[in-house]
Amino acid sequence: MEALPEFELMRPVSLDELEGLRAAHPDSALIGGGTDLMVNMRRGIVAPKRLIDINRVAEMKEIAADGEGLSIGASVTLAEIAAHPEILRLYPALAEAAREIAGPVQRNMGTLGGNLCLDTRCIFYNQSDWWRTANNHCLKTTGEMCHVAPKSRGICFATYSGDLAPALLVHDALVEIAGPAGRRLLPLGDLYTGYARHENPEAGDGKHFLSLAPGEFVVRVTAPKPGGLRSAYDKIRVRRSIEYPVAGAAVALRMEGDTVTDLRVAITGTNPRPVLLSGTDELHGPLDEDFFEALDRLVRDQVMSMKTTFTPGHYRRKMAGVLAARLVRRLAG
Repeated sequence: MEALPEFELMRPVSLDELEGLRAAHPDSALIGGGTDLMVNMRRGIVAPKRLIDINRVAEMKEIAADGEGLSIGASVTLAEIAAHPEILRLYPALAEAAREIAGPVQRNMGTLGGNLCLDTRCIFYNQSDWWRTANNHCLKTTGEMCHVAPKSRGICFATYSGDLAPALLVHDALVEIAGPAGRRLLPLGDLYTGYARHENPEAGDGKHFLSLAPGEFVVRVTAPKPGGLRSAYDKIRVRRSIEYPVAGAAVALRMEGDTVTDLRVAITGTNPRPVLLSGTDELHGPLDEDFFEALDRLVRDQVMSMKTTFTPGHYRRKMAGVLAARLVRRLAG
């Protein structure tokens, strides 16, 4: 990795001050733990002239979790999420996802906001500058072609790999956004604009994967009370620590006896956005062979098989289905 480029560091102590700085410098980058941003800066992928440290903003360090709902500030660390007793009890998929990210050092530094806004990546983008130059760069940087899909006609297929988003999507999470135009609240799924399915070329791609306007940033995430949902998260990765998921899945369900009455499944590591599977609301009934065949069809239809890592794309899609089925069986008990 190269030396860090020069930058100015600003350290606001209130949300109002942060909003003012972000509005005055929309080309700045927010930094919490820096576990993704600093790597990209060292690799020459990004070179913001100003960094805004959000760790002194108390409003973004708060966690509230009880039987009435969940609220987590964007600066809360992954380690704090993984260890919070009420998150463990009421939103176990979220605690499990936080616990499985990278290693202990990264979890003590990385934040909720950073993981939700994690940069998309692929084997042609997430490399050193000399490596990218030798390959004539790629569409996500300064090149003119997506090497993952050379015939994509200007669409980038870099993959989203955040772990917390799928765990929050199955709990109907909302995200609070602040910016020059004020505050807004939107479903977490609407934060992402990359492909959710194979078709739909108007939906954005791996290069333009967040719906944040210039100067906007994530303040906090909220979720309603779980209302009897059981949830869990699991992923497959090449190594047990540090590694991004080859594929990850979060599942939340309700049961009445041996019958599923509510099912939500979200996938990460395969598409340019976290994928909340559509069609699971029709998968009600006993956990028989037909149920799992229908679930696997939904995964195959909505999870991409592009080769964006050293793992074959079709393997990742297959493993996403395996993870989803395994978690349903585990939660059904």
